[in-house]
Amino acid sequence: MTSPENGSAPAKHPKVTKRRTLAAAAAVLIAGSVALTACNSGGGGHADSKASASPSPSTQTPTPTQTPSPLTQASQDAAAAKHASAAKITITPKTGATGAKVSGAVKVSVTGGTLTSVTMTSKSTGHAVAGKLSADKKSWTPSGSLAHSTQYAISAAAVDAQGQPAAATSGFGTAAAKPSNFVGYFTPEDGSTVGVGMPVSVKFDHAISKADRAAVQRGVTVTSSSGQQVVGHWFNAKRLDLRPQTYWVAGSHVTLDLNLKGVKGAPGVYGVQDKTVGFDVGRSQVSTVDTKTHMMTVVRDGQVVNTIPISAGGKGHTTYDGQMVIEEKDQTTRMNGATVGFTDADGKGEYDIPDVPHAMRLSDSGTFIHGNYWGDPSVFGTTNTSHGCIGIEDVKGGKDPSTDAAWFYDNSLIGDVVTVVNSPDKVIQPSNGLNGWNMTWSQWVAGSAL
Repeated sequence: MTSPENGSAPAKHPKVTKRRTLAAAAAVLIAGSVALTACNSGGGGHADSKASASPSPSTQTPTPTQTPSPLTQASQDAAAAKHASAAKITITPKTGATGAKVSGAVKVSVTGGTLTSVTMTSKSTGHAVAGKLSADKKSWTPSGSLAHSTQYAISAAAVDAQGQPAAATSGFGTAAAKPSNFVGYFTPEDGSTVGVGMPVSVKFDHAISKADRAAVQRGVTVTSSSGQQVVGHWFNAKRLDLRPQTYWVAGSHVTLDLNLKGVKGAPGVYGVQDKTVGFDVGRSQVSTVDTKTHMMTVVRDGQVVNTIPISAGGKGHTTYDGQMVIEEKDQTTRMNGATVGFTDADGKGEYDIPDVPHAMRLSDSGTFIHGNYWGDPSVFGTTNTSHGCIGIEDVKGGKDPSTDAAWFYDNSLIGDVVTVVNSPDKVIQPSNGLNGWNMTWSQWVAGSAL
């Protein structure tokens, strides 16, 4: 027998070596396969220690966990896409937006699904903003205007046809309020001559806040050449009337100064007027209507100048009691009962007279003293027949200057006082027309902001 050292019997050795080499290669391939499987299942490449024979340093490859298989990543993306909702939510304004309009700028909408909830809140207060969801549940908008200079947060949720949910959020800020202006419209007119009962009435085109009324009232001053003290009274946020304790002194001159430029009337609202106007007070004329005697007594500068038969409001339509100031004069005017609530069953006015002559308004609610050509002449001085007005005998068209109605119209000024007494009705509200004289002086002063 020949020993191995002598190189004898070499024929069998190559076959053994070849088989061992193939086995070793197969072992390396198996180890690689196990390592990849372990990585995909989160095992870190240590699932089978027997199959992980270490190669030599010169041939060592990177650990499979460091570089995911492209095929495996694609499968993960496909799986994620398979479960994504088809519902896509859009919120306007976008996150981070500033200067958004307070009205009409906010909308939440969805495509490929329907909205299930929308929550909008003020970040500073946490208060929820009410909103409206469309009938098809595709959009949502706030019910009203938002606040200026405020940060809001919106959270919305939706589902697609398969019930897969989607969500979106947004946070944005609204624009600061732009400064605006207010002006006061005043009566009487600059340069006019009025009766002794004419107050100065200023109506603002913007509500004046309670906190700013004192400043605004300081900017509205009324002085008289008579030296009478004049005090303002706020009837509401838009109306300030000013008058003395008693009627103006006849023949005096009254000055109205509007120093409102830059004066704050409400948050972000400032006055722009810097104006001075004046008017004259004419002779004193106060007429008293007695609804029991059906007569009107006209007193001018302390003297009775005329006594006129009248017909006041009849049963169920009595004339207001109290002091009323003539605020408007119309040679003719139309009077329709429907405009003041007097209607028939068909909804039409109980009366509709297109050419009422010599009409002078005593209240905003529709009380007039006017000529009457349609009534029987016998009612004047004897019977109350009207719907609340004070009627004086007249002719159609009012062209006869000899009638009582024509005389009274021609001899009256805006600002003259007509006082109704002995009426079963209540005293007219001071704010109904220019009729603040029906307040006591203490009541009047109590309405001042100063």
